[in-house]
Amino acid sequence: MRTHNIAVIPGDGIGPEVMDASLLVLAAAESAFGFTAELTQYDAGARHYLRTGELWTSELEERLRGHDAILFGAMGDPAVKPGILERGFILAMRKAFQQAVNLRPVKLYPGVATPIAGLTPERCDLVIVRENTEGAYVGQGSTVHAGTPYAVAVQESVNTRPGIERVVDYSFRLAASRRGKLTLCHKKNILIEAGNLWQDTVDDLSARYPEVEVDYVHVDAMCFHLPVAPERFDVVVTDNLFGDIITDLGAVIQGGLGVAASANLNLDGSAPSMFEAIHGSAPDIAGKGWANPVGAVLSTAMCLAQLGEQDAALAIEAAAVQVLAGLPELSGPGMGTDTAGLGKEIAALVGAGLPPVAGRSVMEDLAGLKAT
Repeated sequence: MRTHNIAVIPGDGIGPEVMDASLLVLAAAESAFGFTAELTQYDAGARHYLRTGELWTSELEERLRGHDAILFGAMGDPAVKPGILERGFILAMRKAFQQAVNLRPVKLYPGVATPIAGLTPERCDLVIVRENTEGAYVGQGSTVHAGTPYAVAVQESVNTRPGIERVVDYSFRLAASRRGKLTLCHKKNILIEAGNLWQDTVDDLSARYPEVEVDYVHVDAMCFHLPVAPERFDVVVTDNLFGDIITDLGAVIQGGLGVAASANLNLDGSAPSMFEAIHGSAPDIAGKGWANPVGAVLSTAMCLAQLGEQDAALAIEAAAVQVLAGLPELSGPGMGTDTAGLGKEIAALVGAGLPPVAGRSVMEDLAGLKAT
């Protein structure tokens, strides 16, 4: 029997709730598809930090490095100053494990409500590849004369050719396996040095992939085109900051943060990849059962696809989409059930033999690129 050693970090707020729902679905997939997920849970996040003062530690890094993958709930609490957990844990993990690619599908599923009038699933099926360890999120900067009228803050954005090249090459390979179109999203008319480095890298690597059409869109123009004409895009590659912003816009288009999934991918197998819904810890609704766990469930499916369990991943996606399509609302008390109830409903359908969701699935993308 195939065995996968998976670390589980539920985190804070609604993180443990959506994680519990995801693990119910994972257990159903194990039974239906004949593999074993050996789970090890780790206490980390705001409560742990407030209790111990610990964030990312060398000991935790060593323990997590021994796993095949990491499932992550959410992290954050009003009792902890913004930036401490994000930089001291989440960004530290991405850098320590060289999770170079943040992969976020933007797919409107059948029956799921979108705020974009007239948008259909056939028109909205793309993947955004966000560089995940550099750019403005390197955490470098300084402030002089802090607390005075003369304060000056400098925040650095670091872009390296190797860092850019690995995500651009991944994006070309992804585009070649999908509809054959790659779009670079940047702001090269203003951020000239970084923008030119990104464009030069795309131009150089395009010779390796002559079958892939290459396009460019400024990030401000992307914020216009993405809602009104998502069919223009197949694979979008972009820098860390721009990717963070436009993928939240993409999540709204596909139905909301509660249904949006992501993968933080280590590309060379030197460390585990991490999988999480893109939403935060939402402490205002924690414990109420109002969180939609589908983003976390689909992230778990992405994890399984990356581990080679494509059939299980596609079955989870199909089950989640069928449940989503029946919800009166996609979050809050109007869902007609609670977080745990949704997990149970999805789990019950995982082994039901539902047909795969129409169109290209990111589960196929992950499994295919991992195999190559």
